[in-house]
Amino acid sequence: MSDHWTEEELCAAVAAYQEMYTKEQRGEPFVKKRYYQALASQFGRTEKSFEFRMQNISHVYHKMGRSWVSGLKPATHVGAHTFAHIERLIRQQESTPAAYLSSDTSSVPQGVLEPQARSTTANSYGRDPQVREWVLKNAAQLCEACNHPAPFVTDSGEVYLEVHHLKGLAEGGSDTINNTVALCPNCHREIHHGCHRTAMQERLYQRLSRLIRE
Repeated sequence: MSDHWTEEELCAAVAAYQEMYTKEQRGEPFVKKRYYQALASQFGRTEKSFEFRMQNISHVYHKMGRSWVSGLKPATHVGAHTFAHIERLIRQQESTPAAYLSSDTSSVPQGVLEPQARSTTANSYGRDPQVREWVLKNAAQLCEACNHPAPFVTDSGEVYLEVHHLKGLAEGGSDTINNTVALCPNCHREIHHGCHRTAMQERLYQRLSRLIRE
């Protein structure tokens, strides 16, 4: 694997770091090694390389005047270009750049005590329930993007995965097994909103022989 890190790799590393950081700030448990494993599987690098990259991100956080994820002591061996690149990605991926720095509570939103109902309209598309059933069964309880087990079991005793159409129905995509995958909630959100969703979709096409581009 090349020593050069692509935009996609750095973006994914920063996103994973920020997720760990947020969980730690909230007191939510997480396992760092699982993040390294997922990234290593996705990009073909070693888990150790991603762990060291996370330490580089800790260094950038430190220079930005922030705390870093516990156990990821800042590693200063990062070039000026990569440092600037990581800092840019951090700021891009944060919805509120100053959220971790400001102690001013005057800007805390008041919220709405009695939210009013709104009437909305939306198009719906007929779907074949057998397609959904087949795709979920074929996934064998694993997310077809990250290959991790379904995150939980529902009240009905079924493992929870979400069905996603690679070409949306609103875009003219078909409701067939050739255009449909089973994803965990995280991957489903990422393929809709992630900074490397295009590459993520491309990997699905390469990994799953049943898929056909539409």
